[in-house]
Order: sequence, then C-alpha cells, then structure tokens
Amino acid sequence: MEDFLTKLRRSYAAGSLLTKLLYINVGVFLLVRALLIVLRLFNVEGAHVLALLQAPSDVRLLLLRPWTLVTYMFLHIDVLHLLFNMLWLYAFGRIFLLFLDGRRLVGIYVTGGIAGALLYVVAYAVFPYFRDMGMTSYLMGASASVMAIVFAVSFYRKDYTINLLFIGQIKLLYLALGVFAIDFFSITSANAGGHIAHIGGALWGLLFALQIQRGRDLTAPINALIDRLANMKKRREPRMKVSVGGGGRAESDAAYRERKRREADALDEILDKLRRSGYESLSSDEKKVLFDASRAQGGGGAER
Repeated sequence: MEDFLTKLRRSYAAGSLLTKLLYINVGVFLLVRALLIVLRLFNVEGAHVLALLQAPSDVRLLLLRPWTLVTYMFLHIDVLHLLFNMLWLYAFGRIFLLFLDGRRLVGIYVTGGIAGALLYVVAYAVFPYFRDMGMTSYLMGASASVMAIVFAVSFYRKDYTINLLFIGQIKLLYLALGVFAIDFFSITSANAGGHIAHIGGALWGLLFALQIQRGRDLTAPINALIDRLANMKKRREPRMKVSVGGGGRAESDAAYRERKRREADALDEILDKLRRSGYESLSSDEKKVLFDASRAQGGGGAER
C-alpha cells in the first residue's frame, strides 16, 4: 500500500497541470465521500457539513463563507457528475494546452469557477423568480470552470475544428455556442443555479480570450497568489531524502519536483517549437528529449 501511495504521489508530482487538476478533483471526491460515510455511521447529517464547502446563493451567507467560492468547484454530487466533468476537463484541457500553457489553464479554471459562482449569487439576489423561492440554494461542481476553459480556447482559436460522433467535423466555437444556448434556455429549470454558473464561466472564458489576444493575461493575479501559497508550503514541508537512478544519490522530494518541473517546461518549449516549425526544425538533443518523453508515456505522445 505504501509503495502504491508513493507511486501515486510521484505520478502527481511529475504530471502536467491538467493532470494535477484531474487528480485533485478525484481526490477531493473520494475524501468527501469517505467523510459522508463515516458521518452517516454516527447518524450525523452530512448535508450540513457539505454545505460548508458549497457556494450558497445567499449573499450574507457567502460573506461568512468566502472560501466556498473556490471549494465548490472541486465538489461533485456523485460518480456520474464527476465523470462527466472530468471528461470535459480532460478533452478541452488538452485542446487548451495546444495553444496556451498549463499555468493559464489552472488560472482560467479557478477564476472561471469564481466568475460562475458570483453570477449565480447575483442572479439569485436580483431576479424575483429566484428570490421568491424563499430558500437558500447551494452550488457544487467543476462545470463553470470547464465552461470557462471551453470558451477561452474556442474564442482564442475560432478556426479550430473537432470531430464529433454522428456529426463529423465541427468548429469548436459552434459547439461552445450550442452548449451556451442550452444553458441559457435552462436557467428556470430545476438546476437553474448550475446553468447560471455555466454562463458565468463561459462569459469569463470569452473575456479571457479577448484580453489575451491584446496581451493582457487575466489569470496572472490568481497565478501569482497560487505561487505564493505553493512557496509557503515548500518552506514548511520536511526535506525527505530518496534515492534516484539506482546509483544511491540522495534527492529530496522538493528537488525531485523541481527537476520534474524543469523537464516539463523544457518539453513544453520543444512541443511549441514542433507545432510552429515542424519536426525537422528540432535539434538532435530536442528530438531525443521528445523521444524519451514519448517512451515514458508508453509509446504515445507527451501529455501537456
């Protein structure tokens, strides 16, 4: 079991930022489900505990629980909810990474989720249809974050096409607009809050794409904050020594992660050069790095 956890931790550390987002969502789901099972065994109502992590529609309650603007986007109600969102995140996250980097992917995931939650809260406070319900609603799920990613890449590269089963080739932009239309016409349905949050995430993704084309990165502030938090964690964590390469040389976990990060950054630069100028533009060393990365992935292309 310890060996499995070590491999899992190493896989997370060496993975792309998209992979890390997938790991975090799945990990949070498993932890929350385990917690709810334990609470049920003691006849404790888990919904009250879960509400501390969900984004409430009531503004006053949100002011008392501001962390829910972030925590809600990593919660999922069941396996199907998680699976559907992770499939969309994986598929469109990979497309996003064809044109933009992983830091911006994380940034748009977080800020898009926050934008979706804020529009959800505003809608429930402004429109009489929701105010007249007389009850607090709660929001959970990564859908708003995923919609932000979908719209960001769709409007950043409006000419990009994908192949859909039974439909064939279609521009990603048209798919995004179709999903937006479904959400708009569903804002008075039973899942009104979810659809409103999707729209908020989509609008933020659109704004991100328009601004990045003008040289302004809307994800820069949140990425700077994430960097500061990560650096604080690194300074506090113990420096464990591990042996690498079979030669007995000691390497701390922090050094291992830093080495993997540098390797991932170098691979990203090579892949960018490959997309811009083709395989023949790569040097022999760059081709070797690309070959080694492909072999490490089991013969497939390197994931970004």
